[in-house]
Amino acid sequence: MWTYQHTIETVAAPEAIWRLWADVDGWGEWNAEIEKIDFRGPFAVGASIAMTPPGEDPIELTVVELGEGEHFTDEARFGGLVLRTTHRLVPLGDGRTEVVYRMEITGEGADQVGPEIGPGITADWPETMAALVAHAARG
Repeated sequence: MWTYQHTIETVAAPEAIWRLWADVDGWGEWNAEIEKIDFRGPFAVGASIAMTPPGEDPIELTVVELGEGEHFTDEARFGGLVLRTTHRLVPLGDGRTEVVYRMEITGEGADQVGPEIGPGITADWPETMAALVAHAARG
């Protein structure tokens, strides 16, 4: 297994962040790594998302876990590999929230392939998460 986690703290309302996550069609407004998105929803377990990074082929994601207003996990499968990304809101008190993105790569060859592909997939997370909370803070 290969894992990576990035967190960011914000005073943006958790409800505002959740609204942005739940509006899958709007992800490209705050995520520069999305050229096109095709959402087959509603935003619930089983929803299907085709996310196309700039200049690349679409990546098929499925929402596999969802705790309304708290977290969701999407999953992509490539051969014997499973890439699971969990997005979580953690209340810190005093109007602050921690936003957590965590990726786990499991499956056949994950110990070898994970370190090769994982850092490239997650490289933009700090910028993407900063853009997410800035967008949420604007309302």
